[in-house]
Amino acid sequence: MFVQEEKIFAGKVLRLHICASDGAEWLEEATEDTSVEKLKERCLKHCAHGSLEDPKSITHHKLIHAASERVLSDARTILEENIQDQDVLLLIKKRAPSPLPKMADVSAEEKKKQDQKAPDKEAILRATANLPSYNMDRAAVQTNMRDFQTELRKILVSLIEVAQKLLALNPDAVELFKKANAMLDEDEDEHVDEAALRQLTEMGFPENRATKALQLNHMSVPQAMEWLIEHAEDPTIDTPLPGQAPPEAEGATAAASEAAAGASTTDEEARDELTEIFKKIRRKREFRADARAVISLMEMGFDEKEVIDALRVNNNQQNAACEWLLGDRKPSPEELDKGIDPDSPLFQAILDNPVVQLGLTNPKTLLAFEDMLENPLNSTQWMNDPETGPVMLQISRIFQTLNRT
Repeated sequence: MFVQEEKIFAGKVLRLHICASDGAEWLEEATEDTSVEKLKERCLKHCAHGSLEDPKSITHHKLIHAASERVLSDARTILEENIQDQDVLLLIKKRAPSPLPKMADVSAEEKKKQDQKAPDKEAILRATANLPSYNMDRAAVQTNMRDFQTELRKILVSLIEVAQKLLALNPDAVELFKKANAMLDEDEDEHVDEAALRQLTEMGFPENRATKALQLNHMSVPQAMEWLIEHAEDPTIDTPLPGQAPPEAEGATAAASEAAAGASTTDEEARDELTEIFKKIRRKREFRADARAVISLMEMGFDEKEVIDALRVNNNQQNAACEWLLGDRKPSPEELDKGIDPDSPLFQAILDNPVVQLGLTNPKTLLAFEDMLENPLNSTQWMNDPETGPVMLQISRIFQTLNRT
């Protein structure tokens, strides 16, 4: 019997599991010396039911060894690729390469990049070569640009004096400010939590000290108790908070006010009574340092008076106060109470404004100025007020206009 030579020397037959990308699976038999390219051609014929529509489809597909995730080389044999019997091969179509951009597209993209590119130093020098040069001192420019918040305080100090003089001429000024003072008494009254106060007094702390501790610590009993223990030996622990007076002093003041109100009929007496009301209003608006900020800064080694001055200058902001203490300490606390130069163009422009003139005759405007003077963070509240808002807006506009010129 005659047997073909290729059958005698044929390699070992392997049974391979083929999986196509469309989910088809079948067994393909191939000898070890079969090339990967031949195996791939047979697999494609199986998918195409015995015929290949596109001869190039062979190069557009690849076989992947599933276990090792290797792409098999077309030029190598199954044996060389170390394919074993029952191995799984994946028949995958190669991803088509993205088309090369056209020359017109490349030029447009490059042009867009060039247009968006910032000019370099040489381009800036060429563009500004014919411009006149100025030697400007940046430090001087920075100094001349006045800060509105800093300047506003000076403006308010001076406007308060003007408003007090104007309102003193109003025959109903005393009654108006008595009502305003009563409103402030309601607003400024420290509502002490009775339950918290009772807790502290039951621990043995005096009522006046417990009240002060709660007011300084936002009615928090643990924080108030901690404050009382830390300040037990402080000689000023019984000193009333700024704007507050001892009960006997309050009684004397009230009696004096009632006596003055009953007996004051002349203009001079009315003016004196109005002055006393102004003083009471001013005391209610006196600065109160944040107790925790004071403690934190004093623990750094600063003196208590210095700490309170720093917090007053920096609106109770602890970090800014610390920088002020470590820096040149400007502006100084004394400068906070200085008004603006009455002969300055800025102040004259403010006083010449009819909206400001009308606002200065309103007692509420004076109260707003006093409040913003000691509590700058309340400026937004007064800016939104229908009575005081227009006045503040005109002051801001005048300042910005003159500052730019």
